[in-house]
Amino acid sequence: MAKLGKRTTAARAAFEGKANVKVDEAVSLVKTAATAKFDETIEIAMVLGVDPRHADQMVRGTVTLPHGTGKTVRVAVFARGEKADEAKAAGADIVGAEDLMETVQGGTIDFDWCIATPDMMGVVGRLGKILGPRNLMPNPRVGTVTMDVAQAVKDAKGGQVQFRAEKAGVVHAGIGKASFSQQQLEENLKAFVDAVQKARPSGAKGTYMKKVNLTSTMGPGVSVDIASATGN
Repeated sequence: MAKLGKRTTAARAAFEGKANVKVDEAVSLVKTAATAKFDETIEIAMVLGVDPRHADQMVRGTVTLPHGTGKTVRVAVFARGEKADEAKAAGADIVGAEDLMETVQGGTIDFDWCIATPDMMGVVGRLGKILGPRNLMPNPRVGTVTMDVAQAVKDAKGGQVQFRAEKAGVVHAGIGKASFSQQQLEENLKAFVDAVQKARPSGAKGTYMKKVNLTSTMGPGVSVDIASATGN
């Protein structure tokens, strides 16, 4: 068995015996353990009482975090003419139509967020098997299929986060960086949890939020007291 490094050993010792702690303690623990040589991402994972294989139990949506994600987001927009110009003016990194579709089909995906005007969905639809598994497929339910491309680009660049329940009903996302203040991370965490709470689908039965876990890129994780995260 490989010997654990001093940093990992110390982090695990700090987390030992900690479970279902309140939001402030969870954030403090994770921030303290984020001692890598880069600015680690603080990540949240939520286990929900849903089966996303059923349409009436799918959980998905967007939330604009109060303090952003700390990540530089590359935005691609499928649009033509005036809307393409609006997207470029708003700061989109990549704008195109059939040419962009061919680039993606060729295996090049140089973006983290994808927006499309409604008239472009015939083109974008051909990319479903490529963009869908990466959670990049534009969808009107989360505001990424829209005529207001300028606002959509600004939202994406300003810290908007998409979420979607994956297998076993798990939702996860980055909610900031280790360099963020304690208060910023607490507020981002609560905003994210609130958005997932509001996205509860009609088919969800019994306990909706089963577990909330917080971790950093290289650090151990800790479970969070759900009541303290939801304000209940």
